[in-house]
Amino acid sequence: MKWLLFAWKNVLRNRRRALMAQSIIAVGTAAVLVGGGYALYSYSALRELAAHENGHVIVAERDYFGGDEDVPMQHGLPGATALSRSLRALPGVRGVLPRIQFSGLISNGDKSAVFVGTGVLPDAEFRLRGYQLNFIAGEAFASGTSVPEIALGGDLARQMKAKPGSSLTLLATTTEGSLNAVDVVVRGVVSVGVPEIDKRLVLADVAAVQKLLLTDKVSTLSIYLDKTPATDAVAAQIRAEHPELAVRTWLDLAVFYQAVRALYNRIFGMLGIIMLVIVLFALANTLGMAVAERTREIGTLRAIGTLPREIVRNFVLEGVVIGGSGAIAGMLIAAAVTVFLSFAGVQMPAPPGRSAGYPLLVQFSAGLYAATGAAIVAASALAAYWASAKAARRPIVEALAHV
Repeated sequence: MKWLLFAWKNVLRNRRRALMAQSIIAVGTAAVLVGGGYALYSYSALRELAAHENGHVIVAERDYFGGDEDVPMQHGLPGATALSRSLRALPGVRGVLPRIQFSGLISNGDKSAVFVGTGVLPDAEFRLRGYQLNFIAGEAFASGTSVPEIALGGDLARQMKAKPGSSLTLLATTTEGSLNAVDVVVRGVVSVGVPEIDKRLVLADVAAVQKLLLTDKVSTLSIYLDKTPATDAVAAQIRAEHPELAVRTWLDLAVFYQAVRALYNRIFGMLGIIMLVIVLFALANTLGMAVAERTREIGTLRAIGTLPREIVRNFVLEGVVIGGSGAIAGMLIAAAVTVFLSFAGVQMPAPPGRSAGYPLLVQFSAGLYAATGAAIVAASALAAYWASAKAARRPIVEALAHV
């Protein structure tokens, strides 16, 4: 503590120079923490988005994910009702949703368009997916109605000139290879925020889709958990208990999440490296000037018996003081930005391929703050050693004669 106080007093000998170095470090630290916090928020949001869209764990027939189907539902999952009950009994499971993926033509009598549909259990589907399905018009449809009800993507509804209450016809190929049709009523118009999906999206009751396709199978069972971190444990348990099934996690199917994470890791990793290099050179310049000004002082200390390593230690402590105080200031700036953005309601523009923006938020992470602070202090100590090591080993007579 005595040597640290001594180093602090030495730093205060040239306040302007020390303040400039601390300011550079503070800005660099804040930039790394805000950028890293934004990346962590993006990872978290995309992780929950993917888990809500597909389910935390997805179960299907063994060849469903990798095999090609000659006819619809060739790789469908039989006995879904009994299997759902079994899976729902697992610890941490919040719900199990059967889904059927199908496609065909949708017609209003005057024109037809290709659709890509999903058969769902309406009540559970809309409850578990929540914010991902934004109803533009109408409301969620119900199951078991005399005339099957559906929800349409916003762009497809405009193309079909449909609104809640409109009657349409779905045509699809059955499991026997023939064509079948069913009349439906539009109950709601939804958007998932992706225009390419909204142009083709149809959501229908799973029982009505099974009737349309002439099957009692489903495509997948999507398992929703109370906590996303439990995904791997639940998936491993299902694989052990049902080796005949194909089991995937949300991460296996989240291609967009994996791509964004890889991109952001590179971008913000490079930002962190650049900030550390700036800190290194800023402190090396600051302490290099201090060493040059105090060369005769170093010679005097050497003349009275101070060892070179003790002199280097003093300069290293000065670097740690400057770097540590700058890092703390940067952390305070980053924390203030984090709090401000959480209340400001700043919106980011819609990313490529999407029609809706998202809030600009920064996630606080104690681990990120600790790692960044430790890296800044280590870089500061290295810069101080680099600037002072040679001067501390300079011959005493030469140091005392320095002008």
